[in-house]
Amino acid sequence: MESKLAVLIDGDNIPSAYVKEMMEEIAKYGTPTIKRIYGDWTKPHLNKWKNLLLENAITPIQQYAYTVGKNATDSAMIIDAMDILYSEKVDGFCIVSSDSDFTRLATRLREAGMKVYGIGEKKTPNPFIVACDKFIYIEILKKAPEKADNTTPEAILEVKSNIDKITQKDIRFIANTISDVADDDGWAFLGDVGSLLQKKQPNFDSRNYGFEKLTPLINSIDNFEIEKRDSNKGRFKLVFVKIKEPKKTKTKKR
Repeated sequence: MESKLAVLIDGDNIPSAYVKEMMEEIAKYGTPTIKRIYGDWTKPHLNKWKNLLLENAITPIQQYAYTVGKNATDSAMIIDAMDILYSEKVDGFCIVSSDSDFTRLATRLREAGMKVYGIGEKKTPNPFIVACDKFIYIEILKKAPEKADNTTPEAILEVKSNIDKITQKDIRFIANTISDVADDDGWAFLGDVGSLLQKKQPNFDSRNYGFEKLTPLINSIDNFEIEKRDSNKGRFKLVFVKIKEPKKTKTKKR
């Protein structure tokens, strides 16, 4: 049975340009049965959201800023989240914000047995990221433009600029995770590796490095080797990964 999700969007600090890709991403994890966006709709900076709300059936929640410098939107989202939690109508939450103020909310929802997905910009503070089961950077949801005569170099560069270069630290992280689930011969089922990577680091995503799936990301790194095996049912291949042993240097005989 597919999970029912409550999607709560902080309209004050999430750009409207990504709403279509964002909703497509959320649909991968469950059915968004509740979709709400919070903000002071009397403010001009939220005008860009208004047409998009109708297209995506998102309910706007009006929240006036009672005090200058204080974010009333956060409080409204937190109160609504707890009301939804106690209504027992959903199986999980998707909190769309780059604000660390939602760290305690994400932790509390997980304590109650809820699955919590976070979506925010790359500037999102780490405490909120690690409080979620999975965290997706909104920048990687922007797909590369299809090749066309009107495709501008700037549009292509914008997508490429959101891609991180894989570092030695990333490679060590992947290697340690492979070792954690590997058998006596050093082989690990890639599905188990992917699940553990996510648990250790909720914002780990192959798309951060420009790869749609984990298999091509692993395949691009010389430190690892991949083996595809027939499944018991024979209808598909199972992918296993292993850390390559360092090459032995030959010593010249004198």
